[in-house]
Amino acid sequence: MAHFSGEDEVMLQAMLRQLFQSVKEKITGAPSLECAEEILLHLEETDENFHNYEFVKYLRQHICNTLGSMIEEEMEKWTSDQNQDEESGYDTVVQHVTKRTQQSKEYKEMMHSLKNIMMVVVESMINKFEEDEMRSQERQKKIQKEKSNSYCTDNCSDSDSSFNQSYKFCQGKLQLILDQLDPGQPKEVRYEALQTLCSAPPSDVLNCENWTTLCEKLTVSLSDPDPVFSDRILKFYAQTFTLSPLHMTKEIYTSLAKYLKLYFLSRENYIPTLSAGIDISNPNVICLLKKVRLLNEYQKEAPSFWIRHPEKYMEEIVENTLSLLSVKHDQSHLVSQKILDPIYFFALVDTKAVWFKKWMHAYYSRTAVLRLLEKKYKSLITTAVQQCVQYFELCEAMKADEILGHSKHCGNKQKTFYYSGQELQYIYFIHSLCLLGRLLIYTQGRRLFPIKLKNRKDLVSLTDLLVLFTQLIYYSPTCPKMTSAAHLDNYSPASMVTEVLRILCDQKECAIECLYNNTVIEALLQPIHNLMKGAKTAPNCSETALIHVADILARIASVEEGLTLLLYGENMNSSEEKSMAWEENLLDDLLNFAATPKGLLFLQRTGAINECVMFMFNRYAKKLQISRHKKFGCGVLVAQVASTAAGAIALQSSGFINALITELWANLECGRDDVRVTHPRSTPVDPIDRSCQKSFLALVNLLPYPAVYELVGNQDLPNKAEYSLREVPTCVIDIIDRLTILNSEAKIRSLFNYEQSHIFGLRLLSVVCCDLDTLLLLEAQYQVSETLLNAQEENILETSESHRDFIIDGLSVERNHVLVRINFIGGPMERILPPRVLEKGDDPYPWPMFSSYPLPNCYLSEVTRNADLKQDSDLGKLLLCFKMSDKQTEWIENCRRQFCKMMKAKPDILSGSALLELLEKFVLHLSESPSECYFPSVEYTATDANVKNESLSSVQQLGIKMTVRYGKFLNLLKDSAENDLTLVLKHCERFLKQQQAPVKSSLLCLQGTYAGHDWFVSSLFMIMLGDKEKTLRFLQQFSRLLTSAFLWLPRLHVSRYLATDTIESGIHPVYFCSTHYIEMLLKVEVPLVFSAFHMSGFAPSQICLQWITQCFWNYLDWIEICHYIATCVFLGPDYQVYLCIAIFKHLQQDILQHTQTQDLQVFLKEEALHGFRVSDYLEYMEILEQNYRPVVLRDMRNIRVQST
Repeated sequence: MAHFSGEDEVMLQAMLRQLFQSVKEKITGAPSLECAEEILLHLEETDENFHNYEFVKYLRQHICNTLGSMIEEEMEKWTSDQNQDEESGYDTVVQHVTKRTQQSKEYKEMMHSLKNIMMVVVESMINKFEEDEMRSQERQKKIQKEKSNSYCTDNCSDSDSSFNQSYKFCQGKLQLILDQLDPGQPKEVRYEALQTLCSAPPSDVLNCENWTTLCEKLTVSLSDPDPVFSDRILKFYAQTFTLSPLHMTKEIYTSLAKYLKLYFLSRENYIPTLSAGIDISNPNVICLLKKVRLLNEYQKEAPSFWIRHPEKYMEEIVENTLSLLSVKHDQSHLVSQKILDPIYFFALVDTKAVWFKKWMHAYYSRTAVLRLLEKKYKSLITTAVQQCVQYFELCEAMKADEILGHSKHCGNKQKTFYYSGQELQYIYFIHSLCLLGRLLIYTQGRRLFPIKLKNRKDLVSLTDLLVLFTQLIYYSPTCPKMTSAAHLDNYSPASMVTEVLRILCDQKECAIECLYNNTVIEALLQPIHNLMKGAKTAPNCSETALIHVADILARIASVEEGLTLLLYGENMNSSEEKSMAWEENLLDDLLNFAATPKGLLFLQRTGAINECVMFMFNRYAKKLQISRHKKFGCGVLVAQVASTAAGAIALQSSGFINALITELWANLECGRDDVRVTHPRSTPVDPIDRSCQKSFLALVNLLPYPAVYELVGNQDLPNKAEYSLREVPTCVIDIIDRLTILNSEAKIRSLFNYEQSHIFGLRLLSVVCCDLDTLLLLEAQYQVSETLLNAQEENILETSESHRDFIIDGLSVERNHVLVRINFIGGPMERILPPRVLEKGDDPYPWPMFSSYPLPNCYLSEVTRNADLKQDSDLGKLLLCFKMSDKQTEWIENCRRQFCKMMKAKPDILSGSALLELLEKFVLHLSESPSECYFPSVEYTATDANVKNESLSSVQQLGIKMTVRYGKFLNLLKDSAENDLTLVLKHCERFLKQQQAPVKSSLLCLQGTYAGHDWFVSSLFMIMLGDKEKTLRFLQQFSRLLTSAFLWLPRLHVSRYLATDTIESGIHPVYFCSTHYIEMLLKVEVPLVFSAFHMSGFAPSQICLQWITQCFWNYLDWIEICHYIATCVFLGPDYQVYLCIAIFKHLQQDILQHTQTQDLQVFLKEEALHGFRVSDYLEYMEILEQNYRPVVLRDMRNIRVQST
């Protein structure tokens, strides 16, 4: 909205015109301006095409873009903070999130922006309208001059519409109507007055000063014996309910409710007795039922809009309703002479108490209802319980055939125009049952028990009521004949009670409190026990009743607590149960360790990782909070666990990966088709459907290289000849096979939504291949590039023999992006990635596509090799340091000071041969100083001939080719460099193998050599300008330093210098030490970023491990990679931690923005570190060193002795 152009203004004007044109008839037919406004405000409720208007779509999309991520974060935060009770229901979340959203800065800014823009648009439309109107008037004047002056104005009287008349309805006119409505006036006068009132706008009437008097007159007139007059008043009431806002309809509702209350309390009015029943053909009864039904219809509609208004309006409606329904007459001693209370009439028009169900659904109104029931109107609940008890006693006292016979006899009297007393009692019983069933769902509703009944000594507890419901299933007969045979099952007592108990079973806490006790279970099982003993269960226990009970028992047994109760009883509390509870609490506590890298190392060392991950998955599957004590989301834990090989295997064994992929497939291939049809997307197709967004991010969290290697390494793709449409992927290999590498028609035909699903797979490939080890693995095993190039070739349209054009669509654009990303290496200034979106204009995609090598050079920036600035005076001072013969400590500190000075003043000088010489001399001096050496010296005598015939992994071989391409692009390497780098890597493998310990493990990453490519050695080879001898000499010296453990990851692969349990865990010190402290420092130094990671369900350790492992290739330009390595070599390995903190500080605004757009993982993995320079943050890193080096460096030095 910040960039509001003229085109946007024209577009919005068109949208508004479409909206007004569509509702023109409704607005022009409104009796007043206020009514027209009300019609627009309630358009969503009255117009079925509301959501199809372009202006509504525009607003919805804008709100979603601006507030969507914040709303979802608030919802997740709220639900994770709350226990799973009824107070944490949907409406509670809506209330909370709505309030927080409306109070947020983003909401206020959005509203301010929208208001300003709409003012501009509307003002422009008004000006245009006024100009058009003036031109129209001028044309009209010309026409009128040509017409006869004898134009008859009477012919135009119809143009004076009710809309214009509404302004003539004034105070004097209302006073006249009041006088005419007086009961002493002739019937015709009163009819005329009422007709005028009905034609007037209700808002005008209700806003008049005489409204109170008019209300009294209308209340009196409701008692008029003339049915026509009474009907006209009800018409006015109904019209007011329909067209007026809540604060107006509340007045009418209150008026009608109070009238009915007075009607029932008055001894002068006709009210049937229970013994006489209700004859609904009686005019008095018809009139009364119309008023009750009008009130009831409004009761059912009010909850849909009263949340938009002040709470006092809603509370007044609730208060008047409960007051009316609680009316009780002074009853005779004989039940048969009982005068019917209002509740009987409400039960007649709303037998299943739908009004109460709707009022209890939302927390907003439920709170008010329950509060008033507890404080003032508990008698309403008491009479409902009393009615259920009386009905059960009747069932016990009478035989079924007597009940049915009497009911049928009564039901046949005057066919369906008469309800007998017994039928009224039954209808009231059904109403009471539904009301109580709804009440028991909620904690505050259950707290209204126990209930004291008249003529009953003991209180009726919650358990007593549930036992009563259970007995009603067995003892009650088929329902009386109320309406028709088609409705018989819907109103049978057994069916109604079963429906109530089903609802209670589905609410876990409610079921535990109401049903999971021995008394209720015994009541359910008693007739079954009797049947098994051969005795009669009950006078009328039918097969249907037993089926109902079986349904309830099955629902109870489907929940762990219920099954335990059925198997062992309520008093199980055995040592086994206590042990299970203790074990669950222990696992919950242990799971907190998985939230940090060092804690995860502890879990894997102690062997608890599998059980903890299984516990996490079980809670995830049940949609429970993952950890009770800390609010870590599942995403953070998965990101941490998947960053280790053993963790990935644990996730697979637990079923987590299977469940995640199954859910993804259901959303991607099986769901939301209706949404796709009604909301077509722009080209190219949005890669991630909203329903799949969480699954996509979960897969990104799940697939760093350690997990990919364990889950995919050395495995072939299925590549089946045929795929069943019902065949659902269950593992990562399946996802790659079915969504990413679509190299056969069978795979394409197996997808319902081919384009969207394949784009999803390509986007996933793009993200995971940002980890260069993953890219090399997939390329080595599945020839990803070749598959994508072939697909591009198939997407070519041959327009002539000499001219071929690529078909530009969502898939070809995405494939082109991925191909460039995986084939070109370079930092933010070194390579250009093509966009994924099309541009406006004649050439929507100006970027060249390709289907074969070499790739177009337009994707590479012009980079020239830095000039040799070796003769710089400051550089000379730095080199001079290595010739001085002072004490070791002094010259080391002097070199470091000079290095820092150079980095801050002239960082570009530290490159090329100058950097090579500095590193060589400094590392040589350090390796000759015993105090600086961390690892012992290892003798290595192998020659090129000794290692020439040794083989490298396919990943290493592809990595060599990638390194040479990058080095040649930077003018650092020559064509012959490939052979030299191959020899260097072979020497390194043999050199490191001498220092490795034998290990027995099922982890794939511990079988043989280091699983990935050696990115540090490749980087060093380029720094050494492809000199094999210098590289090997440097590495042998560097391997003695502590820094080598953290820069050169293969250095400690199954190294004998690590503790045995650390080796067997497969976790590198970079993860459990460097990234651990990155997270600890991040929480203190850049707390907003730390919080953003947790809100996004992502772990900083995962992205940092990726950066460090591949030496920031593709994330930093080459000179910054050199400065990163040099900084850690000169200043210490702890600078690796400080550098990552500096990066997060640099990215803070971007990270916060992408947290809101819910794509932080994708941003951090795909985007280069634009604008970051090591030299710019050196002073900040020095401050971090002063504050944290004692702790960080001490822990780095302890990696050799850390053991359980």
